[in-house]
Amino acid sequence: MVHALEQEDLFAGRCILVNGPVIVGAGPSGLAVGAGLKQQGVPFVILDRANCIASLWQNRTYDRLKLHLPRQFCELPYFPFPQHFPEYPTKYQFVSYIESYAKNFDINPRFNESVHSAKYDETCGLWRVKTVFRNGSVTEYICRWLVVATGENAEKVVPEFEGLENFGGHVMHACDYKTGEAYEGKNVLVVGCGNSGMEVSLDLCHHTASPSMVVRSSVHVLPREILGKSTFELGVSLMKWLSIDVVDKILLVAARLLLGNIEKYGLKRPSIGPLQLKNTQGKTPVLDIGALQKIRSGQVEFVNGEILEIDCVILATGYCSNVPSWLKENDFFSKEGLPKSPFPNGWKGKAGLYAVGFTRRGLSGASLDAIKVSHDIGKIWKEEIKQKNQSVAVASHRRSKLPF
Repeated sequence: MVHALEQEDLFAGRCILVNGPVIVGAGPSGLAVGAGLKQQGVPFVILDRANCIASLWQNRTYDRLKLHLPRQFCELPYFPFPQHFPEYPTKYQFVSYIESYAKNFDINPRFNESVHSAKYDETCGLWRVKTVFRNGSVTEYICRWLVVATGENAEKVVPEFEGLENFGGHVMHACDYKTGEAYEGKNVLVVGCGNSGMEVSLDLCHHTASPSMVVRSSVHVLPREILGKSTFELGVSLMKWLSIDVVDKILLVAARLLLGNIEKYGLKRPSIGPLQLKNTQGKTPVLDIGALQKIRSGQVEFVNGEILEIDCVILATGYCSNVPSWLKENDFFSKEGLPKSPFPNGWKGKAGLYAVGFTRRGLSGASLDAIKVSHDIGKIWKEEIKQKNQSVAVASHRRSKLPF
C-alpha cells in the first residue's frame, strides 16, 4: 500500500472530496481551528495519526505535569476553563478540558490516520492529502484548504551519544516517562535542563532516586511567580509600557533576588534575555517549581566531565516539527518544519495553506492563529455562498419571465 502512495499515477485507495478544509492534527491547535469553523458554518475534516485528541498530552507527558502558565493564558477560543480549576491546572484537568472542548463544538476527528503526503495540485487547484490507516488502507482527501496543525512538538528529539549503544542500563525519552516510582534508589542521568528535565529530576527526588543532570547549553531559570503574581503574566503586563530589553532586565534582577546566583550550581545564563530569547529562538525559560532547591541541597547534581555509575538515562532533549516529512514541494515552511515568516505572520501561506501551533508562544499563540485561520476561511466561504445564492436568485427570476 505504501508503495502505491509513492507512485503518483497509481493511486488505488479510496478518494474523498472534502467540502471545506482538511486539518492535520487533533491537538489543541487543530481543535481550536475546528471550533472557529463550526461557528462560521464551514465543514471540515480533522485527521490524526493517534487514537485520541491531544495525544501529546494524553500519551507523552509525565504524571506530575501541570500547566506552566496561569490558566487564562492557556484557554482555547470561545470556551473558558471551569471556574473551579486551579490557577495551574494539572495534566489530567487539561485533558478533561480538551475533551469537553471537542464535545462542546461537536468535533469528531478521524483517528489512526497518518498523513503520508500532502501536495498542492496545480492542475486542478486543490490539495491532495494521502493517509495510511493503521490497518494499512490508503485514502486520498481532496480539498481547497489545508490547515497544518501538527505543531512544534510532533516528534521527539533523540540525539546520538558516543557509547550509548554499549550502555547496559535502561534509556528512554522523557515523553515515555510517567513517574519516578520505578527508579527508587537508582542513579539516573537526566540529559537536558529545560522544564521537562528539571521536573523529571524533581519527580525522581520525590521518589528517592539519585538524579544527575547533563547541561549542554545555557538556560534561563525564573521563579514561576514573583510576589504572588505569575512571572509570565508580570512580563506581559510590563511590556505594555516598557521595551522587551528593559522587561528582561527586571525579570533577571527579580530572579537573582529570589533564586540567588544559579551559575555557582553549574547553570549558565544565556547572554540574551529570557523573553528576547523566547521570541527569537523559541527557547522557553525554565519556570522553577522546586527543582532548584533540590539542586542547592545536592539531591540533584550536575555532570561536569565526571564518570558516574548510572543505572538509567532519561533524555529530556525536547521535540521538533515533522512537517517536512509529509508536506511536499512547499516553501512556506523551513527545513526545521516551522513557518519562515515569524509571528504574527506565519499563519497563512499560498494556495489555501494555513499553519496553527507554530508561533513558539504556546497555547495562547496557537489560539490567536486559530481565530485568524477560521475567520479567513469563513470569510471566503460566506462570500461564495452569497454569490451562489445571488446566482440562483437571478436564474430563478429569469425563468419566471419565460412565456412557457
